[in-house]
Amino acid sequence: MTTHTRGRVALITGGGTGIGRATACQLAEAGWRVIVAGRREAPLAELAGEHPAIDYHVADVADHAQASRLVDEAADAHGRLDALVNNAGALSPLQLPDVDAEALDSLFAINVFAPSYLASAAVKHLSASGGSIVNVSSAVAQRPNAQGAFYGASKAAVDYLTRSWAAGLAAQGIRVNAVSPGPTETPILSTMLPPEVVGAVKAQEAAALPLGRRGTADEVARWIVALVDPASAWVTGQVIAIDGGMAIA
Repeated sequence: MTTHTRGRVALITGGGTGIGRATACQLAEAGWRVIVAGRREAPLAELAGEHPAIDYHVADVADHAQASRLVDEAADAHGRLDALVNNAGALSPLQLPDVDAEALDSLFAINVFAPSYLASAAVKHLSASGGSIVNVSSAVAQRPNAQGAFYGASKAAVDYLTRSWAAGLAAQGIRVNAVSPGPTETPILSTMLPPEVVGAVKAQEAAALPLGRRGTADEVARWIVALVDPASAWVTGQVIAIDGGMAIA
């Protein structure tokens, strides 16, 4: 069951593609006003052009000043902010023998610091509206993996922050939850692997899952939409696995 959501406002980072895009579309269809943000204008503008309820801002949310300005501008444009979806993220194959200060700083700046900057700026707006935060984590956070140790660590930090923020912000009427997707059909693998490798990786991931397939962005977005809906007013501090059974494999 969902409640009346018209007039509610959501800000989604990493909103131009994948899970962010799917979430924006589903929220817009449910009557929300949606602002999507990202570093590349083309996919954001394309999405906004497809739906009158979606606006966009170009911003690098790993920059503290830009993140804070983005939140305030989104809230000021519509007079309120009801949901912050921290979806922007970076996937990195960085391993211990190859640790590079710049690469490590960039990974944690996007996956950990950016959600922190955004959440900090959003508190005053979300407390006024009784809104919520949804962080996009990863099933990898719960599965030690030498090939993805630093990425997994960054997402484990997101899980910890989700529960801690939920405890700290409950008194202000703000709920904080996270979704933890398993292998999902988004463009992110293509940003770091050659095409001939991407197909093999996807097949391997699907074969390792109890449900035998990778998920879709729409399947993950559905849970984000449910968590920001006022009908979920008694749910906070949860990290929900949407992973095709990866956690039990």
